Amino acid sequence: MSEHMPRAWHGIDIGGSKIELVTYAEQGAQLQERHRERIATPGHDFMEFMGAIGALVVRADAALGARAAVGVGLPGIIDSASGRQVSSNVPALNGRLVAQAMQEALQRPVAIGNDCQCFALSEAQGGAADGLPTMFGAILGTGAGGGYCVEGRLQRGFNGIAGEWGHWSIPAPLLARHGLPVYDCPCGKQGCLERYVSGPGMSRLHAHFGGDGAEPLAIAARAHGAAASEAAVHTEAVHLDLLGHALAGLVLAFDPHAIVLGGGLSNLPHLYRDLPGAVRRHLFRGVQVPPILPPRFGDAGGARGAALLARQQTMTSIF
Repeated sequence: MSEHMPRAWHGIDIGGSKIELVTYAEQGAQLQERHRERIATPGHDFMEFMGAIGALVVRADAALGARAAVGVGLPGIIDSASGRQVSSNVPALNGRLVAQAMQEALQRPVAIGNDCQCFALSEAQGGAADGLPTMFGAILGTGAGGGYCVEGRLQRGFNGIAGEWGHWSIPAPLLARHGLPVYDCPCGKQGCLERYVSGPGMSRLHAHFGGDGAEPLAIAARAHGAAASEAAVHTEAVHLDLLGHALAGLVLAFDPHAIVLGGGLSNLPHLYRDLPGAVRRHLFRGVQVPPILPPRFGDAGGARGAALLARQQTMTSIF
């Protein structure tokens, strides 16, 4: 390989149904895509899963003409004491030493973060929050999670879970105000924000208020216009208040210069119009709401963020 070839990184975004690898190379101050491949996720057999990852990386190396460091965005979290994967929607990974297994199999540095952290990093570098001193990327999809970046660098924290706002508990008085029950969460706690403000959470609210539990985009459509549904209007208002409370907590905890929304609910136009006011109602006087922005890369940011994570961790690519 030529010594003048730009540095490059493979970013792998792992989901419950698909795995996507994208290779990026430095082009001046920008990242240029060099290779992309997507496969179905082998979700139940760990050896099959590892074999699929290895084959993806071999083909990506061949397309690049060099061995590159690897960044991986995984669903769930890594237990900081044992190093084992937990709370993943890929059953084959739960309880496994995924980071160790990947590093041994691929024989190179492997940087691992959760999918929400990779989203945040992608939006902090070249995305909607590019150039800002700090930002918070808040995912609102199947679940609710996020990541916090300072000067374009992901902040991981002691346990590597900085940004897990979806498992903050909603105060009992706020639930009582809206006549809501305390929902159990798969994490083992009760009343977690994720159970109310995520996509399935919004559908759950709709069913609770007499609707049919439709998907969020359908609920939002029914909440507007001359034939607006009462259940949809009420669901949207309650969801907005709960989400406003949640993001106000992020402002108080992190004070980011911008909040970038991700996940399926980031496609709801009313959030960018109405959410700043909903956040403001949960803040004390004198605290300003930072810009709440749509993502620049959206679903395409996972693999890009994983590659950026590899660059942040290793700052090298040729072996």
